[in-house]
Amino acid sequence: MLPDSRTLTAHLTAVLSTNGGPQATVLDRKRPRYMSTFPNEIVTCQLGDGSERRLFCKYEAGLDHTSYGHRGGLAYEAKVYRHVLRPLKTFRPAFIGEHTSDSTGGTWLILEYLDRCTRLKDIRVRLKGISQPVAMVLAARWLGQFHAAQQVRLTSASFSFLKRYTTEYYRGWVGRTLEFAEPLLGRFPWLAKLGGHGDEMFAPLLAAPATVIHGEFYINNILVRRKNVFPVDWESTAIAAGEIDLAALVEGPWRESVVRRCEREYQRSRWPDGAPHDFARTLDAARLYLYFRWLGERPDWTVREATLWRYDHMRATAKKLGLI
Repeated sequence: MLPDSRTLTAHLTAVLSTNGGPQATVLDRKRPRYMSTFPNEIVTCQLGDGSERRLFCKYEAGLDHTSYGHRGGLAYEAKVYRHVLRPLKTFRPAFIGEHTSDSTGGTWLILEYLDRCTRLKDIRVRLKGISQPVAMVLAARWLGQFHAAQQVRLTSASFSFLKRYTTEYYRGWVGRTLEFAEPLLGRFPWLAKLGGHGDEMFAPLLAAPATVIHGEFYINNILVRRKNVFPVDWESTAIAAGEIDLAALVEGPWRESVVRRCEREYQRSRWPDGAPHDFARTLDAARLYLYFRWLGERPDWTVREATLWRYDHMRATAKKLGLI
């Protein structure tokens, strides 16, 4: 599903020329260690001045992973890079450009390639002076600072294209989960009752101060190099409660001490003068949203054995909030 060499050369040259660059010659193409939603590759180019540049190229290739409007595709992700991330100056990977053509199956997203990075998910032992728990805390710090900075930018006209999580958005995930989980309602009889509290369940998320969120801030979407973290795959970016990203970061079988450190670091980074009094409740509501979000994605995911742990966690969180 990758473009042929002639097409790749022509369109990369067009993108680089738009940014003032010379003719590009493709020297090497390599598949990355980590795959994403769309086909992608690492391309090494030689420019007209003899210099070489490594690019990360991501191709829509006629695929659609919008997931009931949750994701926006590569054209949307390119707008996120152009209008939200590039103005941050220090954000990496840098946005190089995009190319859109019906003949090539949609949008190409061209980014700087970040070398010598490891996914946070894949840090199993101490990696060049950083352990996985430390990387988690660094990611929480980055996230809090990012949310604080974006919250004050929400009135910008350049953000008008961003998706917003609304009551209807949350209702959609609850409704699909209840529909897809029908074969399991005998096993989880409390689920229908919880679904009836949908609006109450997500009220904290709608009441919380909104910001720009990544949307899927999981450890497989965060690259680490030394003590720097680089979030990638921004096609789920939206305007919503920032606690959703934090809940995604700490989801999983982490030690309680690691989760608490991440929560404290996020609060200090986003609210130096003190977090909102209802932060904990909003974070729990964000956890519930993520359980419904993934259980309401596909019918086969809702009932497969590997995802049944979400029901147990959902029930515990719902009981904590007094919803069941």
